[in-house]
Amino acid sequence: MQIAVLGAGSMGHGIAQVSAMASHDVVMRDVETEFVENGLEGIRTNLQGGVDRDKVTEAEMDAALERIEGTTDLEAAVADADLVVEAVPEDMDLKKDVFSDVEDATGEDTVIASNTSSLSVTEMASVLDRPERAVGLHFFNPPHLMDLVEIVVAEQTDERTEEVAIDYVRDIEKEDVVVRDTAGFATSRLGLALGLEAIRMVEQGVASPADIDTGMSIGYGHPMGPLELTDHVGLDVRLHVAEHLREELGERFKPPQTLRRKVRAGNLGKKTGEGFYVWEDGERVGMSGQWGSDDD
Repeated sequence: MQIAVLGAGSMGHGIAQVSAMASHDVVMRDVETEFVENGLEGIRTNLQGGVDRDKVTEAEMDAALERIEGTTDLEAAVADADLVVEAVPEDMDLKKDVFSDVEDATGEDTVIASNTSSLSVTEMASVLDRPERAVGLHFFNPPHLMDLVEIVVAEQTDERTEEVAIDYVRDIEKEDVVVRDTAGFATSRLGLALGLEAIRMVEQGVASPADIDTGMSIGYGHPMGPLELTDHVGLDVRLHVAEHLREELGERFKPPQTLRRKVRAGNLGKKTGEGFYVWEDGERVGMSGQWGSDDD
């Protein structure tokens, strides 16, 4: 299958990587050459890490890299694609524009997917002349390590498109769950509810971020706690999704003031070096603010 991935950021290059590892030919597109090159370097780094941990062979790494092409040309990226996955920022107008541009440059049978974590795929599909070929493919960050993909069926999605999505997810050796297009889908809605409550607990002095996270990771078997996950996702992303779900589902998704203050201060999590934790070279080295050192 020929796959086009639009966006070379952490999600985009991760989707490109897992697609290439499953023997699909991939074109990864972004708006600037620098972004494309950074995405390709991210893929090389991920694969080399897999080689170093004996999870990937040198031959598998080389073969995957040969299957991935980078470009800034949208039409060239999608022209021969069987499946296009957009992984652009979470902005509805931008995603609609991308969907429209993709439809203009692809054949009638190309499936157009969004990696959105919370926005309405039904609304995105409304700009298409053939909206039945739209579907959501919600990957989790980082895509090369996380096993789940949430398949979001829009109001217009037809049976063939849903089948293509399911077959693709299973072919790249991910676990699929199929959900109907509602605000926050299933995973973002539940994950955000837990994350917001954890932030409120920090706000109220119930426990430190590290102790809350340790409680959830050990007590409930979560791979990481809700506050560390918030730092990985990005506090700005969490705030944006919370505001969207508050509008759609009500006050239970009202963002805590602590989240708003941290975003206003530019403390967005791992990507800026500080959120609920302090990060150096991608590693968690302490807790932010009053909580001081991180001893867990």
